[in-house]
Amino acid sequence: MRVLQILPELVEGGVERGTVELGRELVRRGHESWVISRGGPMTLDIEKDGGRHYTMDVASKNPLTVPMRVAELRKAFRQIGPDIVHVRSRVPAWLTSFAKKGMGIPVISTVHGFNSVNFYSRIMTRFDHTICVSEAVRRYIMEHYGINETGTSVIPRGVDMSVFDPAGLDGGFMEEFRRKYMLQGRYVIANVGRITQLKGIEVFIKAIAELRKKNPEVLGLVVGGVRSDKEGYFRMLMKEVESSGLKEHILFVGSQKKIAEIYEMSDIVVNTSLKPESFGRSAAEALAMERPVIASAHGGVLDIVIEGYTGWLFPPGDYGTLSEKIAEARQIKLRGMREFVRENFSLEQMVEKTLAVYERYL
Repeated sequence: MRVLQILPELVEGGVERGTVELGRELVRRGHESWVISRGGPMTLDIEKDGGRHYTMDVASKNPLTVPMRVAELRKAFRQIGPDIVHVRSRVPAWLTSFAKKGMGIPVISTVHGFNSVNFYSRIMTRFDHTICVSEAVRRYIMEHYGINETGTSVIPRGVDMSVFDPAGLDGGFMEEFRRKYMLQGRYVIANVGRITQLKGIEVFIKAIAELRKKNPEVLGLVVGGVRSDKEGYFRMLMKEVESSGLKEHILFVGSQKKIAEIYEMSDIVVNTSLKPESFGRSAAEALAMERPVIASAHGGVLDIVIEGYTGWLFPPGDYGTLSEKIAEARQIKLRGMREFVRENFSLEQMVEKTLAVYERYL
């Protein structure tokens, strides 16, 4: 099978990572993997894994260049000869909808988030089949676009179980990290994700402040980078930490590549998102490392965090309940979290379910 995935660019992010991982697994299974994008650093990953990349601008929203780009994409379709096309974003979807006319190529789309409800976004539901990354996303598009359930599938993003494996960690990194941030003897509560208002980091700070009153050994670990347009928000968070006397209880450690090791060094992982997220990759990754998760009760994370089984839920923004849930979690040992992820959110299940959709339309 020759599969062509199309997305705006290959710079960074969950959509990009999912594209690269699917391409790699397709090649491993004897299929041919192609990707069209504007390019980026992750292009090297596509080619290293045995796939092929076709560079063209499928990212620009300039309507004046649409006819030219549609013609170029149509030419690419003829050159590549895909058995199936998989579009992962709205601009590529619009270009594909024009370029594929009369060519008889099955097209699958994946809706990765809660896009604005309008004519522009509707295009993601106008192909042969629509994949959603969570039940929350499927309910959203069914409600707003009238698409029926038979035309959709829920295929969560996949966690690579070989990467998030407690048996294959970098011990040297962990030893140095523990020493640098003085983690020994602390109850470590991690919040993983970029620093942005949507992540509700201030909720996390207030919950740690509540916990510290009775548990002086708690340590909040905020793991994520700060974009230039979020520096003001980051400074506000730092001031709140200082004014609350929490400099010894909350650490901002920046973006980290060894995320599996970060989970391993944590006792529990918290998701304080104020806006519903389409999936909740960090929650699934943490569970793969046998770390329970406490998360805001909305969005795609509801598929992942099952109360009392894989973790706990709290009302978004309610730092008091969050602190109570963390205190409760310290008294309970959950088991079977890794197997839960393997069965429901692993890279393996993502690939197999996606291939099943492809084969249905060949």
